[in-house]
Amino acid sequence: MTALVVLFFVAVVPLAPTEAVLIGCGVLAASGDLPLPAVILVATIGCTLSDLVNFGVGRTAGMRALTRLGRRPGPRAVVDWTAARLATRGESILVAVRFVPGGGLVGAVLAGALRWPLRRFVPTAFVGSGLWSAYTATLGYFGGRIFNDPLVAMVISFGVATLISVPIGMAVKAAQRRVADTAAPA
Repeated sequence: MTALVVLFFVAVVPLAPTEAVLIGCGVLAASGDLPLPAVILVATIGCTLSDLVNFGVGRTAGMRALTRLGRRPGPRAVVDWTAARLATRGESILVAVRFVPGGGLVGAVLAGALRWPLRRFVPTAFVGSGLWSAYTATLGYFGGRIFNDPLVAMVISFGVATLISVPIGMAVKAAQRRVADTAAPA
């Protein structure tokens, strides 16, 4: 029970290490210490609340909030890529960008800055948080089922998550560079 409370508070706080804690809870679920559905539900609710906080920051601060995030090339690429696609494929992009490192935060702030209606944002944030939470907790769960040592299971599961998310982030950056190169005057 304590692990679920910790998971909730870590998930609610923007920029907290939710992925690592969620993977750890998935490992605990594999050993029977926590029910996996409860882990996924608690993380989903916490991440959705965090998204609402970030949405509120975007709504209040507008694009200024993103300027601070977009000073370095990596986060700037995520901001640019997400903003360019929110208008045409909003809901699916907000769900997909959650799987890019830092993407959930950027997507929520952007949606707020772009004045998305709350009734449109909340279900999208909930679905995105739920899918990401299920994916991440399940990685920890399978790691815990495969490896008997919880520390090894967590390290391996986190490594797999990194191997999946880093190339996605790199692809977003590459796509953003291509768009910027195309738009630059010759």
